[in-house]
Amino acid sequence: MNRIDVLENKSVYIIREAYKQFKKTALLWSIGKDSTCLLWLCRKAFFGHIPFPVMHIDTTYKFPEMYAFRDKWAKEWGLKLLVAKNEEAIKKGVSYETHDAFTCCDELKTKALKQAITKYGFQAMFVGIRRDEHGIRAKERYFSPRNIDFKWDYKNQPAEMWDQFKSQTEEDEHLRVHPLLHWTEVDIWEYHKREKIPVNELYFAKDGKRYRSLGCMPITKPIESQADDIDKIIKEIRESKTAERAGRSQDKEKAYTMQKLRSLGYM
Repeated sequence: MNRIDVLENKSVYIIREAYKQFKKTALLWSIGKDSTCLLWLCRKAFFGHIPFPVMHIDTTYKFPEMYAFRDKWAKEWGLKLLVAKNEEAIKKGVSYETHDAFTCCDELKTKALKQAITKYGFQAMFVGIRRDEHGIRAKERYFSPRNIDFKWDYKNQPAEMWDQFKSQTEEDEHLRVHPLLHWTEVDIWEYHKREKIPVNELYFAKDGKRYRSLGCMPITKPIESQADDIDKIIKEIRESKTAERAGRSQDKEKAYTMQKLRSLGYM
């Protein structure tokens, strides 16, 4: 068994364990490489059919290519796609033109997610984050509890030793399940290549630029790159000293911005 098989097997085990414990669950699909990889793993875990909804938090500021990718593959894979928006914030005029990135992320992503969890009564959410993509995410657990207000206490996380996970919740809690925590950015790309998982075209270089991480258009910037296939992307990542999310404004505004957002319930 090679390294990628080991990663895959552990993730599939976590996915199945979570589904065994929580029937009211959903997968958060950002349309990026990581959550698409997680979606693929969920399809493999359940033999091609995902038995729970796939939810996209739509800020209305995603790239057109992301919406096209979402709709194409949701139809082709027969997904039960839920699209959640914070309609109240949108009506109030919360936008990147009038508000800072932190406010937009909190209103258009975090609160939209909270509203959807409450509306559908989800007990657990599958999320495609990795420990290596941001310092605050390194503090996460595979099974991470959120309180009644959906807040994450990053100073009080359950121990996870010898693959023993907190797969039970207290009353008024819900869990974020993170089956990709042990993967790296290179692992994700190697798995995409091996499995021939569809990849959004924005990740591949065009006219000397590509996107390494996908988010909302106003706060997501491309990097200089000639990497127009997966092999070149992997080589570029291995040689790069730039952080993966360096092009995401909400990560750079202040050192504690991502930590504050995640403590409030951000993905």
